[in-house]
Amino acid sequence: ILLLIRNPKDLATSFYHFSHGLASFPSYETWDDFFTAFMAKKMVWGCYFEYLSEWNKYADQENVMTVTYEEVKENPALAVKNIATFFGIPLTEEELQLVVERSSFQSMKKNSDKTHGTLGNVFFRKGGVSDWKNLFTEDQNEKMDKIFKERIAGTKLGKMLKYDLYCKA
Repeated sequence: ILLLIRNPKDLATSFYHFSHGLASFPSYETWDDFFTAFMAKKMVWGCYFEYLSEWNKYADQENVMTVTYEEVKENPALAVKNIATFFGIPLTEEELQLVVERSSFQSMKKNSDKTHGTLGNVFFRKGGVSDWKNLFTEDQNEKMDKIFKERIAGTKLGKMLKYDLYCKA
């Protein structure tokens, strides 16, 4: 099992923009409305902190590999190599580079109309890290930090998220 996790602030930011692109998802008038619902666990897919807590129970099992979105963005070649090794897939250097190239955000966004049809523009917006800084107020930042510290910080997955690195203003 490959478990991909992302820091909660960027996840919330991404889902806020994503929810505007799909008619089947609730749309929020403002970021503040969305943030309130996110923190009150009123998301269609549930509470991200509960999701992380649940998956944390399985994080040490040998058939589970956890990767953070931030790690993949930081060093895509290493991430692909580690994932291939985990699944027992031998890759030549040429194959590794091809996978890295074709799975880059830019490449996937460029081809999204072929791979995802009209949803391509919804699924592939920016693909960056730390976009949350463009939406969060100081109060929202503090509320998210508090919940993270209470629920996730001391867990294996919480430590993997490198919260202090990616989630500080």
